[in-house]
Amino acid sequence: MPFMFKQLREDIASVFDRDPAARTAWEVLTCYPGLHALYIHKLAHWFWNNGLRWIGRLTTHAGRWLTGIEIHPGAKIGRRVFIDHGMGVVIGETAEVGDDCTLYQGVTLGGTSWDKGKRHPTLEAGVVVGAGAKILGPFTVGAGAKIGSNAVVVHEVPAGATVVGVPGRMVEDSTVSVQQQARFAAYAVVLNQDDPYAKAIQTLVEHSHELEQTVAALQERLQRLEGELAASQSADPSKSEQMRIVK
Repeated sequence: MPFMFKQLREDIASVFDRDPAARTAWEVLTCYPGLHALYIHKLAHWFWNNGLRWIGRLTTHAGRWLTGIEIHPGAKIGRRVFIDHGMGVVIGETAEVGDDCTLYQGVTLGGTSWDKGKRHPTLEAGVVVGAGAKILGPFTVGAGAKIGSNAVVVHEVPAGATVVGVPGRMVEDSTVSVQQQARFAAYAVVLNQDDPYAKAIQTLVEHSHELEQTVAALQERLQRLEGELAASQSADPSKSEQMRIVK
């Protein structure tokens, strides 16, 4: 029992660390469905591990009805995990969520196989998964990685990487300082972070604009030369006749 209270204090403190809207411990304890879902899961997980699997599933079902968050009783959840808002979060049977991870609303940790073995992802410590992201398959998302909102990730993610888009692709940003990378990133958004694909497209657009300007300048110069030639021919008809003979 003392351990349970210690863990509850840790969980409440982790909410204050990651949600500026939290005001009091009582508010967090009574009004945060993500916290309720995690403690309902602890009970369901205990039933599951002790052979009472139907009761575990029933407990999970009740938790889903109360919180809008579905965590399979077989899933393994670490300490100080924070599910913010939480509506629509789905965590599969063989998923593993490490310590200090953060999940936002609409996140799915799902499987892509009918196999009975490991088929859901493993999130190592400190992973942040943005709203609506889907992580699908039995691979590992490395410690401290960030999954952008609505990303669909189907391959392993290295520690500290940021993944965005559909399908998910890694984003590298050398301009973000080590201190910024170490700080918590709400919704997995890192300030001043550039998408290399967007930068490449922007470069192509700028190059196209430069080409258009060059072509316009050449056309203007050609028209000017044609005008000068026409004026020269009208001033000296003999040159015009010579040009006709040459042609």
